[in-house]
Amino acid sequence: MFTDRIDIISPGHLPDSLRVDDIRHGKANRRNPTLSEHAFRLLPYRGLGSGIPRALDEWPRIELIDETSGNQFTARVLRPGTQWNGAAAPVAPQVADPVTDPVTDPVTDPVLRLLQTLVNGPLAPSEIQERLTLKHRPTFRANYLRPALERLWIEPTLPGKPNSRLQQYRLTDRGRAQVQ
Repeated sequence: MFTDRIDIISPGHLPDSLRVDDIRHGKANRRNPTLSEHAFRLLPYRGLGSGIPRALDEWPRIELIDETSGNQFTARVLRPGTQWNGAAAPVAPQVADPVTDPVTDPVTDPVLRLLQTLVNGPLAPSEIQERLTLKHRPTFRANYLRPALERLWIEPTLPGKPNSRLQQYRLTDRGRAQVQ
């Protein structure tokens, strides 16, 4: 995205004998028939080769550039002049102090939920996930478990065996202080 245009770049230049003038008029050549068959069933479809002519009907200021040496195809959508004229003009100085977030509690909601789950004692990760009604393990690890471990609010019961099937997590004193 630029102040005066948006470039949509596709790897690979136009296939076979297809030229820019051809695609302006709706001629198409499917590079991957399997992919286009699935797209036909899954996506809003208005006809093979109809996208660029429809886009040009709506906004004629689109440049189509086939770069065979760079092995890419670019659709350059030029923005209206009124949107970008003077875009490089200096920005007015700051007129007020920045607004600060009134919330100063560093405990995020997902981590707080995790801490509250461990108040009654250590639990296995699968049990914590179940009590939090989370099905996606990567989300649980990234948004709940890892932040709590990094802040030292929870700890593993078997620190030397992180992948053990018997591994559980418990609150630390710092974690208990966050829950109270």
